[in-house]
Amino acid sequence: MIDLFSGLDAWVIVSLTLALTFVLAFEFINGFHDTANAVATVIYTKAMPPHLAVFFSGVFNFLGVLLGGVGVAYAIVHLLPVELLINVNTGHGLAMVFSLLAAAITWNLGTWYFGIPASSSHTLIGSILGVGLANALISDIPLGDGVNWQKAIDIAMSLVLSPMAGFAVAALVLIGLKWWRPLSKMHKTPDQRRKLDDKKHPPFWNRLVLVISAMGVSFVHGSNDGQKGIGLIMLVLIGIVPAKFVLDLNSTTYQIERTRDATLHLSQFYQRNAATLGEFLALGKAQASDLPEQFSCNPQQTEPTIAALQSSLAGVTDYRALSAEKRVEVRRYLLCLDDTAKKVGKLPGLQAREKADLEKLRKDLTATTEYAPFWVIVAVALALGLGTMVGWKRVVLTVGEKIGKQGMTYAQGMSAQITAACAIGMANVFSLPVSTTHVLSSGVAGTMVANKSGLQGGTVKTILLAWVLTLPATMGLAAGLFWLATKAIG
Repeated sequence: MIDLFSGLDAWVIVSLTLALTFVLAFEFINGFHDTANAVATVIYTKAMPPHLAVFFSGVFNFLGVLLGGVGVAYAIVHLLPVELLINVNTGHGLAMVFSLLAAAITWNLGTWYFGIPASSSHTLIGSILGVGLANALISDIPLGDGVNWQKAIDIAMSLVLSPMAGFAVAALVLIGLKWWRPLSKMHKTPDQRRKLDDKKHPPFWNRLVLVISAMGVSFVHGSNDGQKGIGLIMLVLIGIVPAKFVLDLNSTTYQIERTRDATLHLSQFYQRNAATLGEFLALGKAQASDLPEQFSCNPQQTEPTIAALQSSLAGVTDYRALSAEKRVEVRRYLLCLDDTAKKVGKLPGLQAREKADLEKLRKDLTATTEYAPFWVIVAVALALGLGTMVGWKRVVLTVGEKIGKQGMTYAQGMSAQITAACAIGMANVFSLPVSTTHVLSSGVAGTMVANKSGLQGGTVKTILLAWVLTLPATMGLAAGLFWLATKAIG
């Protein structure tokens, strides 16, 4: 990070500082929403004092971000089409970043102010989709090419199905607990515990499970939502100072060799499957010299792209030895080859074993482009933790008392938290972004229904309305801001 600003013009330094500040502000506000959900149950049930809960939640969020990898981060980044990612320049990058961040922050602040457990994931994804579609309109390209729709569909399915699963599974877990121990004190609310037993805290074992599951939610939240912030910062860095971040300059000679070998093996893979892929990739019909001056990612240009990449990486043992322009060029080739390989993997006719080999090659291709510097990870983790400590109260009250018609019991809190931790953990395994807010809130709602407590219609309607409106509202806002920004710099 020390040389981040070295050699940059003053206006680029100011822009970069503002953009990074915006991203960390988004993650800080994310703490109001999502990390607050991670500690809402444990605070409401008085299993932990608020100051300890938010402190340990911050610690586990940090560990989650630190150990979570970057799979979810780049799932978010690749919502944007590969053409936009490979042809980004400083001015365009600034417009893109500030538009989507301004839209996301505006919506997050508004829903937080009214205490609505809205989804930062929906907010961010809607903003990215808005920028992608606006870029398509401005650039006169088909709307179908403005967004990576396959990735968008995958993410949409995870965002839609995870709350439903949270509702059903949490309800089943509570029913199981009631069947197992129908007379247990864990089925009391904090108020009932205080009035009937004259005790402030949950029974020991219930308290322990509540604390452990809350920290589990914090950990998986950090590894999922924290990665969204990492992805945003990488978009900022690649868009504004591409020479320093389009490739991982700390890549070892071995990693670079793996990348180079992956291109060779990819070429061999395509030749081996020429009968199936020959027409789609125009194998044997294009030469390296056929690549257009203004590079465009086209499956029909796969062979020339592989040849150009191998030429660019010939003899390279350190990415720092490449010129700034060459680094950008190498990244373009790598992203394009990965994007084409992804499309090839979905074509009919390829055997399952061949598809598995292709997935391994894709991982080697992107090993030095899908990364995040350690300082980025630490900055995002700190922003999340600080946001939790400032803004948790509004959401805690909503989750604890305003979803159901009566307060939450200890068993309900355990059921909702265990379900949320498992659901988000599974999403992390498959590199899918999900909403901590919606998974936990729907889990609480499921336990209220299973407990025959009933739901508060007003609160549920408000949460559902925010869930429905978030995507179109943020898409429209981000698209409008991006259009204005491109006109201003154009």
